[in-house]
Amino acid sequence: MTSADRAKAFGVYVHWPFCLSKCPYCDFNSHVRHAPIDEERFAKAFALEIETTAARAPDREVSSIFLGGGTPSLMQPKTVGAILDAIGKHWRVAPDAEVSLEANPTSVEATRFRGYRAAGVNRVSLGVQALDDASLKALGRLHTAREALDAVAIARAAFDRYSFDLIYARPDQTPQMWTDELKLAISEAAEHLSLYQLTIEEGTPFFGLHAAGKLKTPDEAVARALYDVTQEVCAREGLPSYEISNHARPGAECKHNLVYWRGDEYAGIGPGAHGRLDVDGTRHAIATEKRPEAWLMRVEANGHGVVVDDVLNSEERADEFLLMGLRLAEGIDPERYAALSGRTLDPGRITILREEGAIIVDANGRLRVTQAGFPVLDAVVADLAA
Repeated sequence: MTSADRAKAFGVYVHWPFCLSKCPYCDFNSHVRHAPIDEERFAKAFALEIETTAARAPDREVSSIFLGGGTPSLMQPKTVGAILDAIGKHWRVAPDAEVSLEANPTSVEATRFRGYRAAGVNRVSLGVQALDDASLKALGRLHTAREALDAVAIARAAFDRYSFDLIYARPDQTPQMWTDELKLAISEAAEHLSLYQLTIEEGTPFFGLHAAGKLKTPDEAVARALYDVTQEVCAREGLPSYEISNHARPGAECKHNLVYWRGDEYAGIGPGAHGRLDVDGTRHAIATEKRPEAWLMRVEANGHGVVVDDVLNSEERADEFLLMGLRLAEGIDPERYAALSGRTLDPGRITILREEGAIIVDANGRLRVTQAGFPVLDAVVADLAA
């Protein structure tokens, strides 16, 4: 794919902020509500924010849509349909657009999945997180391993494309346990897996437990061994990593996530959504009000829920391009970095990182992080950006 092709990618991210319960490791913008959600009112607000955003960024062709959360699979299919209709009304949607929806195994019903398919969803991403019951319970998940695999089977029957997430480097997890779990996952996964190391995020219940010594995660050496197992098993089974935490059969990569990692444009719709839009020749970093009800009132009053709208200067754009692009196995084009930043990457730093085995420069001149470099990616990026 050439840079010219890539420049045309435009994604729309829609955030549904509600969950049945809050997982103890989660620091996403998700909220539990015990009263029923007024989906019709929210659907109208989504449509209004889409209209306002499209007026700022007109004449785009949407290459991907991602309904994330929260738990979007708690939405009625007609709500999903209304949101997709609004996107189609205000932007052109490419005939081969990828339309993904995140789902939790607890909210997967065959009838609902068929409803999402009829509404226009063509790919689902399931938050499985683990394939053994003790781990699921420890992670605060409301489903069993059996329910998770049943949900995967429902997804497989309803959609040509589906993916699921797993979390590893969990308490007491050994490389052999993870190898076995991963092989089972791959046998069920078809084309795509997202595999994340458990991180202890400030402000979550896990953070407090970890600080009090009541939650022990694998030490650095075991965590590294678990990462290595992830790479080896997935590559051997035909799902190599195309991004630091994402694995796919060639051609089955998530088009929407590639929009983020390749530094392309995307609109962020819904409570706490982020966007990157080019308006009058400048890149804007946009974020909306996080609290669902406050977002709703803002949209009803102003047509949008935007609370942050910063113009990124050339250095910020270049740093973001580096930070996101080096997560990809395909790496980055240093010429695009130079065009964004107005300066070339330091050849001396590149030489040192090559000698250390952290990066390579391939035959096409692309700069890529090696498998040995990925576990220290933050340091590599900081070194190159300095």
